[in-house]
Amino acid sequence: MPNASSWSASSPLLLLWEDSSGTRIFLSLLYAVLAISGTLSNVMVIYLVFSFKKLQTTSNAFIVNGCAADLSVCALWMPQEAVLGLLPPNSSSLRSAEYRLLRGGLLGLGLTVSLASHLLVAFNRYVLITKLPSVYQALYQRRHTGCMIGLSWALALLPVPLLPGLWTLGSAQTDGSSRYTALLLALAVLGQTALLLHCYLGIVRRVRGSAKRVSVLNFHLLHQLPFPAAPPPPRRAQRRLSSVSVLLLCCVFLLGTQPLVWVSLLGFFLRPAPPALQAASWLLLCSLSALNPLLYTWRSEEFRRAARSVLPRGEGPAAA
Repeated sequence: MPNASSWSASSPLLLLWEDSSGTRIFLSLLYAVLAISGTLSNVMVIYLVFSFKKLQTTSNAFIVNGCAADLSVCALWMPQEAVLGLLPPNSSSLRSAEYRLLRGGLLGLGLTVSLASHLLVAFNRYVLITKLPSVYQALYQRRHTGCMIGLSWALALLPVPLLPGLWTLGSAQTDGSSRYTALLLALAVLGQTALLLHCYLGIVRRVRGSAKRVSVLNFHLLHQLPFPAAPPPPRRAQRRLSSVSVLLLCCVFLLGTQPLVWVSLLGFFLRPAPPALQAASWLLLCSLSALNPLLYTWRSEEFRRAARSVLPRGEGPAAA
């Protein structure tokens, strides 16, 4: 019968094999709910952006890129976790190195591109609000935007083979390589978070110091995806800035990412955190994949209008 370290090496988010069946069933149901809700919301955002021309903006291109990455987590990885929680601990599939690599690849690819897309959206809005229109137009041409999206996927492919090493965290067989892999992950997420907060705080400072009130989450650009060959200069949006929306986005992002960062740093410099704490930190990070579409669209009137037009009751006066 496998020991605790073999189970934790197989599945970091389902805790230890000796946990009660009720705990594993609860986590499986939680993954199932996140998988269904996250898949539907990400698919809906992608469909709306591709179906409505007004939504085909540069910022929404980065949001769609993040939704595509989140589907790797919600539609492909989370259902497997939901099923694995119901299997007996001595199942041979749980200890398969190839299967672990596949699951680690899906998780690593999805989370890396998703976090990169968060930063791309924040930087896009930062340049839009704080820089001259000519600077924004020169930076976010169609070719440059495509290169940014492609680079996010290319960089995400590099650390994918390292992710299974994270799965031995907290087990008796933890080696130095997995500890350094965890440290690398923590520093990468911490650096990305610092850049994202710098962008949004810079936007808030710029707006507060300006006589104009600019919308961050509901802005609409003139140039679209695809651009014309020589797009007109993008016009700065003139709608009201929702500080509550920015604060909520930052708080949810910090809540989802920082527990894993500090659990990883704690395990590297002091001692490994309890397995339950490690599992909770991973779960919070993965739950962002289901929440991201709502974070970026719930305050957008264009998204709400487009959603009403495709829902069963979307043919009434409100949708029109």
